[in-house]
Amino acid sequence: MTATRGGPGPAPEGGGPLERWHTGAGARVVDVVDWTATPRGASRSWFDAPSGRLATLSMGPEEGESVLLVPGLTGSKEDFSLVLPGLAHAGLRALSYDLAGQYESAAAGPEHLVPPRARYDYDLFVDDLIALLESRGGPSHVLGYSFAGIVAQLALVRRPELFSSLTLMSCPPRPGPGFRDVPVVGRFSVVASSRVNAAIVVWALRRNVARVPRSRIRFVRQRFGLTRRRSVTDAFELMQHTPDVRGILATARLPKLVAVGEHDIWPLELHRRFAAEIGARLSVYPGGHSPCETSPLELTEDLLQLIRGA
Repeated sequence: MTATRGGPGPAPEGGGPLERWHTGAGARVVDVVDWTATPRGASRSWFDAPSGRLATLSMGPEEGESVLLVPGLTGSKEDFSLVLPGLAHAGLRALSYDLAGQYESAAAGPEHLVPPRARYDYDLFVDDLIALLESRGGPSHVLGYSFAGIVAQLALVRRPELFSSLTLMSCPPRPGPGFRDVPVVGRFSVVASSRVNAAIVVWALRRNVARVPRSRIRFVRQRFGLTRRRSVTDAFELMQHTPDVRGILATARLPKLVAVGEHDIWPLELHRRFAAEIGARLSVYPGGHSPCETSPLELTEDLLQLIRGA
């Protein structure tokens, strides 16, 4: 069941309602027996990016339109295991990958760049994404999740011809210190070091503060066992300096979607304002920061609607 409403700001490219609420979806993570299992019909591979080898998970016909799903900080390609099948069934060629330093891409990092660099920075993540987009043989529909939403925005600014549409899921809605608007954590994030902020978040995820199913927390803990801690700390520091590209996004002539949980870590009103500022549709799902895990069917439906309007 869905509900739609209009709102202020420029009309979204591709038409459609400005705001959509999925009132019938669940608010909890869908229980999966084994999050490490490869979805039926999907394939795992590797991509040689500027920062090193990135682990990929793909699904769908080779001749289909390209969709690239980019996971967030401390996440992985498996976060889209429940979204990939629906996209593939619709005839799309969907791919997700582990960010450099994360999970099975843990070996990728700044030491492999030419010349080598000391830290994971925005250019590293953006250059990796652009390399993947260039390999797809044409423009792609791109979803950036949380931290990767920032990366996707920066890639669009640099190479707009590589994008057919842009979806920002649970992405920081304001430039500057990325966590300042997060309840409770925000007041400490601007004074604590990135190392401390990262440690707090990792502790909360390992302790299953969000109360996700056992199969999910088992996978999350396994993933942390491989993820390079430096990549997490550096990315937290980057999020404290979120660039402001809203003006450029607003003028970008492509369909845009802001997809968020009703109880995301950032207030819904800020997401609503951000969507209006960049001329994007807004879709709201029950639950929190991970619509790809709590409302995968509804998220897939919204992605297909956006893609068909491109």
